[in-house]
Amino acid sequence: MRLRLLFWCLLALSCWACAEQDELAIDTFPALMAVPAGFPAIEVPEDNAFSPERWALGKRLFYDPVMSVDSTVSCASCHRPNLAFSDNRAMSPGVAGRPGVRNSPSLANVAYQPYFTREGGVPTLEMQILVPIQEHNEFDFNIVLLAERLAQDASYVEQAAAAYGRQPDPFVITRALACFERSLLSGNSPFDQFEYQNRKTALSREALRGMDLFYSDRTNCSVCHSGFNFSNYAFENNGLYDVYADPGRFRLTGDTSDMALFKVPGLRNVAVTGPYMHDGTFERLMDVIEHYNQGGKAHPHRSPLIRPLQLTEQEKADLVQFLEALTDESFIKNPLFEP
Repeated sequence: MRLRLLFWCLLALSCWACAEQDELAIDTFPALMAVPAGFPAIEVPEDNAFSPERWALGKRLFYDPVMSVDSTVSCASCHRPNLAFSDNRAMSPGVAGRPGVRNSPSLANVAYQPYFTREGGVPTLEMQILVPIQEHNEFDFNIVLLAERLAQDASYVEQAAAAYGRQPDPFVITRALACFERSLLSGNSPFDQFEYQNRKTALSREALRGMDLFYSDRTNCSVCHSGFNFSNYAFENNGLYDVYADPGRFRLTGDTSDMALFKVPGLRNVAVTGPYMHDGTFERLMDVIEHYNQGGKAHPHRSPLIRPLQLTEQEKADLVQFLEALTDESFIKNPLFEP
C-alpha cells in the first residue's frame, strides 16, 4: 500500500514539474523568440508560424528516442544543449552503435542557414528533419512509420491537434521539430556584448588582439567566417588532407570541381563544439589555429586564402581567446532547452 501511494505521489510530482516547465515555456515564449541585437529577422514559412504549442511538441520530439527505428537514439543524442547543440565526439554513433559519417554540427542559429548538410543539398529546415530519420547510420527509420507509431500515443495525438489541428503525421513531425530548432538563438556572448550591446569591457585585452587578427587581411579569417553568424555559407576546401575519404559537395553534385568542398561552418560557441572539422580530426581550438598557421595540405581545390600565416605563439593564443569569447553562456545553460 505504501509503495503504491509513493508511486502515485511521485507520478503527480513529475506531472506537476512537466506542467510547470510547459507553462514557463509558454509564458517566456515571446522573449525566447526575440531576435538578438545585430541579427536580422528570422524568415519563417507561412505554414509553420511560431506558437508555444508547436514549440513544445517540437522540443518533445527532439529529445524522444521514439524517432529512431529501435527507440534508442534521439536528435539530442548528437545535439546536446550544453554543447551548443553539437556533440563532443568526432562522429556520433546512430542506432545499433553504427558509426557516424560526419561530425555533428552546432544547431545554434540554425534558423539563419540558407541550406543544410555539409554539402548544402537540403533547402529548408523542415526538409532537413528527414535526413537523420532515414539515414542508415542515424535513425534508420521511415517518417511514415514514425507517424504511425506516434499516432498510437494519445499524448502525441493531443499535442499534434493543439499545435497543428491534425494527427502527428509527417507534416506535423517536420514542422514541429523545425519550430523548436528555430528557437535556438545564440547572440549574447562576450563578443556580442562588446559589438552590439556597447559593453566595452566585455572582451579581454587578449580577445581584443585576437579579434583584430581575425578581421585582418593578414589572416583573412573573416572572409569565410563573416557576418553575425561567422559564416558566408560558401563551399570551400581548407587543405585538411591531400586525399579525402569524404567527397564533400561532390556527393551531391557529381561535379569533380566540388570534390572535397564543404560548407563553411559558423563559429558561434565554437569553444564548446569540438572536436573540429567535418570528421572531428582536431581536438582543440589551438590545433585548428595551428592548421591554418601552417597553410594546410596542397589539395588541388584548397582555397587560395589558405596559406602559411607565420603567427607567433602569443598571436595564436590571442586568436583562441577571441574564439572563446564567442561562447554564449546564457544559451548553453538556458533551462528552457533542457529535456
